[in-house]
Amino acid sequence: MAAQRADREAERVWTPPSRRRRVLLVAGEASGDLHAADLVTALREHLPDVDVFGLGGERLREAGMRTVADSSEVATVGVTEATGRLRVLLRTYRALARLLREDPPDLCVLVDFPEFNLRLARVAKRAGVPVLYYIGPQVWARRRGRVRKIARRVDRLAVVFPFEPPLYETRLPGVEFVGHPLLDRVRVTRSREETRARYGLDASRRTVVLLPGSRTTEIENLLPPLLEAARRLAREDDCQIALALAHTLTREEVEARLAGAGIRVPVVAGDTYNLVAASDLALVTSGTATLECALLECPMVIVYRLAPISWLIARLLVHGVRCVGMPNIVAGHEIVPELLQREATGERIAAAAQGILRDPARRAAMVEELRGVRRSLGRGGAAGRAAAIALEMLGGRAE
Repeated sequence: MAAQRADREAERVWTPPSRRRRVLLVAGEASGDLHAADLVTALREHLPDVDVFGLGGERLREAGMRTVADSSEVATVGVTEATGRLRVLLRTYRALARLLREDPPDLCVLVDFPEFNLRLARVAKRAGVPVLYYIGPQVWARRRGRVRKIARRVDRLAVVFPFEPPLYETRLPGVEFVGHPLLDRVRVTRSREETRARYGLDASRRTVVLLPGSRTTEIENLLPPLLEAARRLAREDDCQIALALAHTLTREEVEARLAGAGIRVPVVAGDTYNLVAASDLALVTSGTATLECALLECPMVIVYRLAPISWLIARLLVHGVRCVGMPNIVAGHEIVPELLQREATGERIAAAAQGILRDPARRAAMVEELRGVRRSLGRGGAAGRAAAIALEMLGGRAE
């Protein structure tokens, strides 16, 4: 019902507010920058002169946002990984909090990045600024008590998974499932054969794509075991390997780590979806990329490593969730293998991959389950529905 109501809101003709509106937007990570840019683009369709400023990256700047701070400077993973950027995080937080207090905008839009954004939401509420949270904190995985905190600090919440609204129903009525924004982003634009030919890959050989993450720390922790697995698959199963480069990384820093790999690994930038669609299997770092692979119906092995202390703290905070990969969480059970921490070795990753590549029936069943994940995520238009909520909060009138 909430998604249907959001659909109707997005389709209405809106009359803009009588004066120019100002929106403080905070997206502290690469995926948030991407989805927030779609929201800003959708909002500008109805409110062309809206002034959007805050924390974001390249995609938000392209959408017309003024960045007070750059998200690439603050994005971190884990507790120990954040230590090196603590000064940047604190400086950014103080600058945004000062803006909220001294020159309050008409609306504060927060996108994912929960540890930072929930603190900023408290400042916004105290300053009398309404708060819209798009892609909310993962309260299903940890800190169920966070629901109370969110309800106190957030006015409206636009969530992207169908199981989220019931988690808030007793405390925050303004929660709407808007669908997942990746449904509008994940598209294949050429055939499997054309993509393989473009990157010098043999059309007749099985192809494994590596998605080692979007942060330097992930590359450091995960690319070595992924390459070891790739060498085993190339040697034992005659697989060819390719690597999809995240837009947050440079080709040079990744290719430098491939120099001694012992196998050919073309690095593909700006064409991840076509490359994944042309592959038989993905070895993928836990995160947004796992959902992208699911939407492309590509079987996968999910891997992840954090610094030991970060992992210990994370496990202490997580309750009632057995999986970390989003396709498994959405499905409610493990449909693709997960290898975490000490289990994320080259030998084990290769063995998990071989268990899929060598068993056509298992691979076909996995593809069918991934199709179910896609169906459960709704349909396209998430950014438009979230923008409609923002416009309503800014005082626009539907006709």
